[in-house]
Amino acid sequence: MTMTKNNFRVFIYTLLILFAGSCKISDKPVVDATETDVAVVDDLVLKDSVPAQQPPVFYQPKDYKESRIQKNDIIHTKLDVSFDWAKQHLLGIATLEVKPYFYPQNSLLLDAKGFDIHEVVLLNNGTNTNLEYEYDNLKLDIALDKEYTRNEKFTIQIKYTAKPNEMEVGGSAAITSDKGLYFINPLGEELNKPRQIWTQGETESSSKWFPTIDAPNQRCTQEMYITVDEKLTTLSNGVLVYSKLNGDGTKTDYWKMELPHAPYLFMMAIGEFAIVKDKWGDIDVDYYVEPAYEKYARSIFGNTPEMMTFFSELLNYPYPWPKYAQVVVRDYVSGAMENTSASIFMEQLQVTDQELIDTHWDYIIAHELFHQWFGNLVTTESWSNLPLNESFANYSEYLWNEYKYGKDEADYHALEEAQQYLKEAESKQVDLIRFYYNDKEDMFDSHSYSKGGRILHMLRKYVGDDAFFKSLEHYLKKNEFSSVEVHNLRLAFEEITGEDLNWFFNQWFLAAGHPILDVSHQYLDGKVILEVSQKQDTSKFPVYSLPLYVDIYVDGRKERFAVKVDKPYQVLEFQVGAKPSLVVFDAEHQLLAEINHEKDLEELAFQYNNSTAFLARNEALQTLSENIYASNNNTIVAKALDDPFWGLRQLAVNAFENYEGDNLQVVEQKLISMALQDKKSVVRADAIGTLSSIDSTRHADIYKKGMEDPSLVVIGASLYAYGKTNEKDKDQVFGKFEKVNNVNVIVPIANYYLESQQFDKADWFIARMEHLKGADLYYMLQYLGQLALAAPPEVQTKTADVFHDYAINNDLYYVRLAAFQGLVLLEDVAGVEQMIQKVMSREKNPQLLQYYQNMTQ
Repeated sequence: MTMTKNNFRVFIYTLLILFAGSCKISDKPVVDATETDVAVVDDLVLKDSVPAQQPPVFYQPKDYKESRIQKNDIIHTKLDVSFDWAKQHLLGIATLEVKPYFYPQNSLLLDAKGFDIHEVVLLNNGTNTNLEYEYDNLKLDIALDKEYTRNEKFTIQIKYTAKPNEMEVGGSAAITSDKGLYFINPLGEELNKPRQIWTQGETESSSKWFPTIDAPNQRCTQEMYITVDEKLTTLSNGVLVYSKLNGDGTKTDYWKMELPHAPYLFMMAIGEFAIVKDKWGDIDVDYYVEPAYEKYARSIFGNTPEMMTFFSELLNYPYPWPKYAQVVVRDYVSGAMENTSASIFMEQLQVTDQELIDTHWDYIIAHELFHQWFGNLVTTESWSNLPLNESFANYSEYLWNEYKYGKDEADYHALEEAQQYLKEAESKQVDLIRFYYNDKEDMFDSHSYSKGGRILHMLRKYVGDDAFFKSLEHYLKKNEFSSVEVHNLRLAFEEITGEDLNWFFNQWFLAAGHPILDVSHQYLDGKVILEVSQKQDTSKFPVYSLPLYVDIYVDGRKERFAVKVDKPYQVLEFQVGAKPSLVVFDAEHQLLAEINHEKDLEELAFQYNNSTAFLARNEALQTLSENIYASNNNTIVAKALDDPFWGLRQLAVNAFENYEGDNLQVVEQKLISMALQDKKSVVRADAIGTLSSIDSTRHADIYKKGMEDPSLVVIGASLYAYGKTNEKDKDQVFGKFEKVNNVNVIVPIANYYLESQQFDKADWFIARMEHLKGADLYYMLQYLGQLALAAPPEVQTKTADVFHDYAINNDLYYVRLAAFQGLVLLEDVAGVEQMIQKVMSREKNPQLLQYYQNMTQ
């Protein structure tokens, strides 16, 4: 999350770093926001981070986390399930075809969490033999009728009831709950919310709704018979073979997956969905959304077939599964999940065409789709090797951006990813592939995602595109439908390139940290002397071997040199014809590193004016913007207002916040033009915010025109700016937008009502919150808390009840946190102290409970 003082802009991306879900992604700012002092969620640290005042955690020497020992191998799983919605139970019959993995076995140990076990039998040619078993509510240990060899199969049938709500619920920042099976509005009592059932298996939660060997190195084929009300739609892995009406108001849908995959990738989604049909060749591509969003589904997901073509051709490996479906569900516990042939997405993807003006969801759609190869076709053998799933899915976002939207867009995304990892590295630096961790959920971090993706980009730059994608093809074909560790990836690259790559994998995949480089250059006797020092603590981190390029500009011409930095201190010399105008270290900007290379403002101006790549122009413009009052810098930054890439136009726009320097009138007129005409909505929005920061009392007419913009981001920015003016009709203007259910518009209205202390608007706050989820709801609770703090007693009592309800009943722990903070603000109100104690008595998240206790001491 980023705050800027006198500028309002809202990005539609709705995931916090706390949201970086099993799939994945996320981590985009929601509100970039207001002057109001609203507490933020960043101080609720992730499970495996440490307070900022302490040194970073470099190693976590816990027990070695080995891959699951494979004693038995499940070949096929058949599930027959129905549901007790009132009790939130699954009634199941699981039939498992099994054989010993290698050594003879006389027992079968299954993961089966929180079940009632009714019967365990051996099926043998129509004869059922009851088997003895021991069950401790987590593991089902079945004694077989004899010892079986690896050449013998046996079939076990288990009748059971799964009761996910009766297990202690865990979770993490990435996957906020681990119940495995979720009933949404099961009794239909919540207004404006559909009844749904859906599953979330990663990491090892599938065994909370069916008995299995719940490990990523297990895989099997699958059949699923799902019995539900006739009016409901089902989705599962594989293809729908038939749907049979049962004559009692129910139907049974039969789904079949004939290709093997890991148990954590099994899925169900049940609800009243509209299905929008699409195709990729002969393969069905379906989009499952709530009926109200049926007309927008193709706008949201419509790039999927093109993605499937792009990735299939890039990898020279066609999409491997019999269909691809994408379903949006309510109250999802992560961002998205790449279940084999059927990905699940959070409800924030259900947006209108108007909302899609400001953003698109391609990054998360590409991420889950790429997992169908990296994670589903070829699966990590252990959670220690999770980056073999997630780094590739993360890098797919770059690849798709590069193909669809251009290299500048891809590099902009890469910069965000690098910054996200470097932010986490301030408090946590661990091996990318790590066999020592406290909890498997700790693997879902910015190392596995962002760092992993950046490492793959460096590997691509080193071996070249042809070798990189040929190596990925080889890796997939050699390891299809099997489990892998990082050395399988290294060997695939070595077999294609003919080069020993241990040095690369050891320093990037199997070690912690990143390079910290001090770079300086001088011109002496016809040579550029470049000095490079590796400043990272080499007692903890490697001395890196870094192949890279150096660009030297002399007399308007660029010459590129390939070099390798591989010593703690190194001097590189380059023969040139004259004193250079610019020296660019790591000219491709490929390194994941902290690089300190001082350049004067004249060199940076040259770099912006003569570089074509976004990252080089961005590097220059960042520093020039910070020194905007230096001689001629405002001219360069003003030139960037016409940059062909929107991200640099946006950077230049924001550089003029509160500007009082030369050419103010020219800059102001340019900002007015951009506010009304720039092609990118977030740039129009920021131009409005910057105009307001220069003089908040003027340009009301521009802001009113902005309120007519089709973009909700621009409307929101215009409202925020209008609220700072001295216009007399602000209440009427804001009132026209009160019914808009979009955070981009809701937040500036909330900010205005808070700053103008309109306590009678508390009901509006409460009503709008019913339409918000996740991070958006978090922020609105913060606003309501600030409003209630100075409100009359009757408003405080009403809002306390609202906070109490959210603090107890919301599934997201950071939403519960915001509600609890609201109660603490109102602790002097009658009855609130009892509410606080009730919330604390019911909170099951140990971290959150500790936080509550600290707040109330």
